[in-house]
Amino acid sequence: MSPRREVLDVEGAPEPGSTARDRPVALEASDEDELVDVGIRPRRLSEFTGQAAVCGHLDIVLEAARRRGQPVDHLLFAGPPGLGKTTLAGIVAAEMGTGLRISSGPALGRGGDVAALLTELQPGDVLFIDEIHRLNRAVEEVLYPAMEDFQIDIMIGKGPTARSVRLELPPFTLVGATTRTGLLTGPLRDRFGFVETLELYSPAELELIVHRTARLLGVPCDDMGAREIARRSRGTPRLAIRLLRRVRDFVEVRGNGTITGASAQEGCSLFGVDELGLDRLDRRLLDVLCRRFAGRPIGLTTLAVSVGEDPETIEDVYEPYLLQAGLVLRTPRGRMPGPAAWAHLGLDEPGGSLRMWDESEPS
Repeated sequence: MSPRREVLDVEGAPEPGSTARDRPVALEASDEDELVDVGIRPRRLSEFTGQAAVCGHLDIVLEAARRRGQPVDHLLFAGPPGLGKTTLAGIVAAEMGTGLRISSGPALGRGGDVAALLTELQPGDVLFIDEIHRLNRAVEEVLYPAMEDFQIDIMIGKGPTARSVRLELPPFTLVGATTRTGLLTGPLRDRFGFVETLELYSPAELELIVHRTARLLGVPCDDMGAREIARRSRGTPRLAIRLLRRVRDFVEVRGNGTITGASAQEGCSLFGVDELGLDRLDRRLLDVLCRRFAGRPIGLTTLAVSVGEDPETIEDVYEPYLLQAGLVLRTPRGRMPGPAAWAHLGLDEPGGSLRMWDESEPS
């Protein structure tokens, strides 16, 4: 393997005279707060908290690749946003001592885009593609021979004189991340040698993440403060870190600079996050299900229009936690509020509301 390098890449127009390797890393979000994540992401597998089964499997795969002196098999990480898929891609590159290139499915609109990215890779590099389920068919066709044989076919010329030229690529590892495994085509999914699904984190795991992040950010945080933030973070490290930063702002402006249980509770409430970790949109979803539709099943599109949000965002970002917490039920006829939703809103559940649908009817 070649010595470890920091390879940074960003989508967009390059500055004059620069190459893709001269540009900064492409981040998951444009929010300025996300820039902090580059400094607080774990760099090694031993530093990663949670996902014990995934990390155990990945440790074996990485060690086997190191002993063989070969790149790691292509990896696919699935699961809701914010669980550490990008972080794991960086850890793979760090553990293997290779470079990391970052892009996303929507950014690779043409076959030529991915071909240009692949031809710039160095031996052993890790190519991370976020939202890989949003790749179009032309891009997938380029990836198939690249993933299997480390080769790509490019067309030179047009019309009758056009000819196909096959280019050899250095061995590399493709790491894909998806929130919608079902949208991946079979041929693409089958080319990954390692497929894992990340689960929501436990409060105890999130508490450890909050403590670690607080130390890196230089903000005092006691056990009760970390526990209060962790239990409001919906099982998602990204939300825990984001909430920690907001509570830090609160205690610096209106407190004594230390995050305690009381200050964390007050700060979270100020920013609209309740004791279950629900924000304003979560509560609006429950309000629509319980009050406006009185517990009757409604379709995802109708629910999305009612709250003014995109259906895919509701399904990918909000529903995983609401379903796990028993606040929302997915039935053949549509979404319904669970018993916990009525209790959380302080409403009486209508009698027999859960029997208003027939399991034999298709959705």
